[in-house]
Amino acid sequence: MQQYSSLPEQNSQIDATPKLLTTIQQVRADLWLEKSLNQLQSRLNDCLLSACNTVSQSLAAEAEIFQTAIDQINTAVDNSHVAFVQFAVGVALLEPRQTFATVCYVSRSPFSGSQAPLLEVRVTAQKKLPLRLQQTIEIKDLQQLENQQIPSAWRLTDDSGGVIGWLVIATAPLGSDSEPLIASQAQLRSQFMARSTKQCNTALLQLRHILSWQQRYEQLSSSNEELERTNQLKNQFLANTSHEIRTPLSSIIGFTHLLLAQGYEPSKERQQEYLNIIQSSGKHLLALINDILDLSKIEANQLEVQWETVDVPLLCSNVLALVKEKAANKGLKLVLELDPDITTLVADPLRLKQMLLNLLFNALKFTSKGSVGLRVASEGVFVHFTVWDTGTGISPEDQALLFHPYFQIANAVAGVEGTGLGLTVTRKLAEIHGGSVKVESEVDRGSRFMLVLPLKKVEEAEEAGGAEEAEEAKCFLSNLVVTPSSSPHILLVENDLPNGDLMQIYLSKLGYKVTWAKSAAKMWEALTQQEPAVILMDVYLPDGNGLKLVQELRENPQYQNIPVIAQTAMAMKGDRETCIAAGVNDYISKPIDLPLLASLVAKYSKVPQLNDGE
Repeated sequence: MQQYSSLPEQNSQIDATPKLLTTIQQVRADLWLEKSLNQLQSRLNDCLLSACNTVSQSLAAEAEIFQTAIDQINTAVDNSHVAFVQFAVGVALLEPRQTFATVCYVSRSPFSGSQAPLLEVRVTAQKKLPLRLQQTIEIKDLQQLENQQIPSAWRLTDDSGGVIGWLVIATAPLGSDSEPLIASQAQLRSQFMARSTKQCNTALLQLRHILSWQQRYEQLSSSNEELERTNQLKNQFLANTSHEIRTPLSSIIGFTHLLLAQGYEPSKERQQEYLNIIQSSGKHLLALINDILDLSKIEANQLEVQWETVDVPLLCSNVLALVKEKAANKGLKLVLELDPDITTLVADPLRLKQMLLNLLFNALKFTSKGSVGLRVASEGVFVHFTVWDTGTGISPEDQALLFHPYFQIANAVAGVEGTGLGLTVTRKLAEIHGGSVKVESEVDRGSRFMLVLPLKKVEEAEEAGGAEEAEEAKCFLSNLVVTPSSSPHILLVENDLPNGDLMQIYLSKLGYKVTWAKSAAKMWEALTQQEPAVILMDVYLPDGNGLKLVQELRENPQYQNIPVIAQTAMAMKGDRETCIAAGVNDYISKPIDLPLLASLVAKYSKVPQLNDGE
């Protein structure tokens, strides 16, 4: 049976009875309808497949759906009476008071120039609308076209029922010798348009699902790439941290072994040298741990900042003294350029020293010859601390990642050392101070890191005085000895033998009477024999939890007023607050800062008389 690609004609010459003619016409109509719809669906599927295989933009993909549908429908119904199908922008996209839509797509006509026929849609017997690109049509006219006995417009809707627009079909003006469309032919066309509209609606819905999944896939891909990068950096961080920890541990264990070895009797000078190495290695380990903890505390907004009036020249001199040996070992010259007008600023001196040391150690690490300097200058209400070097410099690519956690620059001069957290912590500390850190660098021409901090803080009047006094007291009490007449009694609750031995020896040397209880049971036993002036409480004990013991002490009228200082390895974010909430008076983290321990014990034991010691 012959098939046609255009709307079947009703006046075909067929030699048959009227009943047979009707049957054949119906079959031809059904075949045309199904074939045309299948062809439309096939073309729409091609558009969807194309959208799946490419990263499509929503507007471009929808435009392809609309134009494909219009061209395919136009091809199906193309004869001397039908010219094109067009799409109008949906009323849902318009302002409420607007009453017109715009023609956005038309079928690609085989005609061109002046040969293109004038195509129009008849709204009423008196009103015809030309259909051209950018032609406006009133919404009421579109609604009237929908509601005609044989519609000329069919609306497209989204999955929520909102109007996207309309498919509108028009006919070319007929000549005097043209036959009008008969009713059955128009009804067949209307049936085809209604089903085509459903196919377009379905295709648009599927397209939006595809675009949504594409967007999610892109987001997941981006997240996966970032997770993979972070995972690589963390793996590198763990490897570097392991290396950094093992290096000083090797010195600590090795030189301790030498000092303990039988038959080996080094001179007093050698012993002092070994002990200095052990102490230096221990401080290096502590610095690594502090970098990690500082970042954790900063990110949790739990870092404590002690605002004080800082002597800038003194602090800068102290900082350079700490890096002097490293610079000398590499043959580098250290330079300090200080604006004489800058004498003080309000900051946390410990954190300011930490930031400057991070920048100076980095400069020394990446400089093999020449100089490393610290320049301090005033810029309005800010102080600029500039650390410069004549080292290898930093590429623009590395500068973009420089302040990311765990990121490290490796080269022949520096190798790979450290945790990769120093600059991250430095920038965050600067931001906490209300400042910033900037970098300027060129490869092989050195680098300049600028730490910018405000001269004053609003809180300085309230906090500077007390913090300054505390720092002075800490320095003064670092070498205290208590006279025998005062000799307060200290109860040390500690189950770790080396730490307990260290604190007992140190406090005894200062003149305190120390009772060492290695368990909770021993603590209660000691309390029945003598009431201490201060209790040093470890948190983790073999037969109890130190914080629960503090709570029990506070509930007992006999012991509730005894000052308790928690001395513990708990040093993560929130640990200090946890200890204070349990009822302790103060907190000191391990490894124990012995001068700070002496200061706290003296404070809470209320020593009446103090003498300078060794």
